Amino acid sequence: MKTNRILTGGLAFLMLFAGAKVFSQEKAKPKPKSEPKAVTAPGQMVKPVKGGTITDPNTTPPQKKIFPYPILQSKLENGLNVVTVPYQSPGIAAFYIVVRTGSRNEVEPGHTGFAHFFEHMMFRGTDLYPKDKYGAVLKSTGASANANTSLDRTLYHMTGDANKLETMFMLEADRFQNLKYSIQGFKTEAGAVKGEYTKNSANPYTKLNEMIQNTAFESHTYKHTTMGFFEDIVDMPNQYDYSIEFFNRYYRPEYCTVIVVGDVTAEKVNTLAKKYFGEWKTGSYVSTVPPEPAQKETKYTNLQKAGFPPYLSMNYKGPGYDAKSNDFPALDILCAAYFGENSDIYNKLVIQEQKVRSIGGDSYTTRDPYLISVEASLVDAADFGYVRKEMERVLEEAKSKPIDGKLLQETKMNFRNSAIMSIDNPTAIAQNLSHFTWVSGDPEQLNNYFGMYDKITPQDIMRVAQKYFSPERLTIGTIAPTEKVTF
Repeated sequence: MKTNRILTGGLAFLMLFAGAKVFSQEKAKPKPKSEPKAVTAPGQMVKPVKGGTITDPNTTPPQKKIFPYPILQSKLENGLNVVTVPYQSPGIAAFYIVVRTGSRNEVEPGHTGFAHFFEHMMFRGTDLYPKDKYGAVLKSTGASANANTSLDRTLYHMTGDANKLETMFMLEADRFQNLKYSIQGFKTEAGAVKGEYTKNSANPYTKLNEMIQNTAFESHTYKHTTMGFFEDIVDMPNQYDYSIEFFNRYYRPEYCTVIVVGDVTAEKVNTLAKKYFGEWKTGSYVSTVPPEPAQKETKYTNLQKAGFPPYLSMNYKGPGYDAKSNDFPALDILCAAYFGENSDIYNKLVIQEQKVRSIGGDSYTTRDPYLISVEASLVDAADFGYVRKEMERVLEEAKSKPIDGKLLQETKMNFRNSAIMSIDNPTAIAQNLSHFTWVSGDPEQLNNYFGMYDKITPQDIMRVAQKYFSPERLTIGTIAPTEKVTF
């Protein structure tokens, strides 16, 4: 159950499955970690069905979409969105549940880390299926269940025998509605979470990411990582009553989407969803995430670590996800073209001058404005100032000089080809659809997002560079052998 930040930009999260990388690095990127609204895919009609609504793919006019399979959405009366993607994978089905609750929703002081905590607690069992029995029944489906948490969501997933789909529904519906744990079990798991925090914090990159978030944000809950503030984790064993309240707030149908991909039909999936989740009661809680005030100056944070490769992380306040905006696709292209392995700065700093071991950039698609990062692992701490100036030189060039047309087209094609390569099995498809489910509430936004790439112009690249890469939006994080870094 990892909590390090992973690549989650539009291209990056898809490329995880294609085996390609936009960021040449020595570390795993730190992972970005309300109420969803199930919506109908654009251009589709809605017809009523007993217990909810279902989109009819036969009414959708032919469109050129990057995702070639039908995304069939059904909404139960209690607000649960159910997504089915029939895919030719004989005997195999991926079963995902997206809970649109992550560390972003931890809005009350002293109670951070609970979204991740429930990633653990959901495996403690229920009266009907205690932990051992849950594992035995799950094993009969040929699947193993797992989960992970980030800023905006908690994701539960398994891939197994499509003929045992009803068993998967039965198991997941039971624990989502009837989770039960004792005070002692709660304290035991809270101790395990503390141990996980300690282990992760021993990784300098993970620790630096924690420091960057805490420094970059003042009010918004992105200030703390998915793990939470350490002082809150230490006090977590005393928060049993609050844990029950947290579960009752967020583990509700209106916060969740079920995604099933593989050797299935929408009719069967919707029938099982209604059978096992239809009586799940809708909640009433809506979290109000505090807005982040405008940053007014460059901020700095440094992790002193002797004997460790010097590291420079330049983090600019970026956008939040907006289905009508092409800022994220333009930033994806900018980061890949100007800081990828084929970029001029990579050739200069890594290959020719050999002043850095790796360099790269990425924007992170999150629900609210997060960070755009440009980072480098240095050979010599004496070069911090030089490497920073080189990065800023490239960003200034992106603001004032149109990107080369051939480079733009090659980057677009790389995005499209990598995306297509990444949707070749039920698990990868479910993962990709989950991404757009947690940032937008609608998995169909995958097509909308990647459709924007073809329309990105050199002017769009210049516009987002001018909009986001300014000193007052910047937080610089470093790992250095000294207490402070001089630029």
